[in-house]
Amino acid sequence: MDRIANELVETVRRLHARNLAVGTGGNFSAVCDAGLVITASGVDKGTLTTEQLVVVDAKGAVIEGTGKPSAETAIHLALVARGARSVLHVHSVWNTLLSSHHPHELVITGYEMLKGLAGVTTHEHHERVPVLANSQDVPHLARQIERVLEPTTHGVLVAGHGLTTWGSSLEEAFRHVEIFEFLFEVVGRQQFGR
Repeated sequence: MDRIANELVETVRRLHARNLAVGTGGNFSAVCDAGLVITASGVDKGTLTTEQLVVVDAKGAVIEGTGKPSAETAIHLALVARGARSVLHVHSVWNTLLSSHHPHELVITGYEMLKGLAGVTTHEHHERVPVLANSQDVPHLARQIERVLEPTTHGVLVAGHGLTTWGSSLEEAFRHVEIFEFLFEVVGRQQFGR
């Protein structure tokens, strides 16, 4: 777990430096040999250490560490059950604004940066990002996310809340965050005239 834990902390610090994981916002995980290593609830992402990570089993029970797992662990576990090896949930100004203005789905097409998403080979790709209503009932929200996922889905927005994306590795998941946030800003600036 040590290598994965260190890589996860470094990834979170990189996201924090880009204002995508400010304060206690966001939650982040990666599959390790023992289970799923995930950020503990309520920790400041700018000062995150490996001691603030916990390892959970497939049911969300803590098997290593002393903190309480993220409140959104059920979402991470649902995505890992579908093959993700890392799940990253970020909050940004652009993903929050766009998720609040697109009640069911945000479709992005025509941008070369789409090719940064796994399996996308052309700017003509239509990336359909489902937008779900926010809920404090995380198991319900996890089930909602599972219902809207298609094989070509790379991320999900929760209205007024943020982006959850994933990848076959921590590096791929991080790249997906970068690509989505670039695209969200482009779309947002066009939509809101900023």
